[in-house]
Amino acid sequence: MDIKDYFKTDNFAAETGVELLEAGAGRAKARMEILPKHLNGGGVCQGGAIFTLADFAFAVAVNSHAELTLSIQSEVRFFKAESVGFLYAEAKEIHRKGHISSAEVKISNEAGELVAVFSGLGYNKRTVLPFEI
Repeated sequence: MDIKDYFKTDNFAAETGVELLEAGAGRAKARMEILPKHLNGGGVCQGGAIFTLADFAFAVAVNSHAELTLSIQSEVRFFKAESVGFLYAEAKEIHRKGHISSAEVKISNEAGELVAVFSGLGYNKRTVLPFEI
């Protein structure tokens, strides 16, 4: 099993339409097509959908070392509203020491414009995950 197979078991991400495009040591790229189910009352992609996309990319990046790391703090800042097309999340682990890992995720639209930025802090439980690195 590889990391992409492992994250296919993330049922919530799959149900919301998030797909993993790339994964490597401390990094990940995912995307989500904005569908009518993602739109809020104002007709734009709901913040929770964008958060889910970013949180998934974060999870892949910080778990890429095949040790279970769970989110303990996260925040997202929104800069641009989107209603159609694909959103892309690129995660990069910026710190990993002891039990703590930190990553930043940039969410952009198809034109490469910044839509949101997500920052997350994870706790490494040192539980081995069932995939090869």
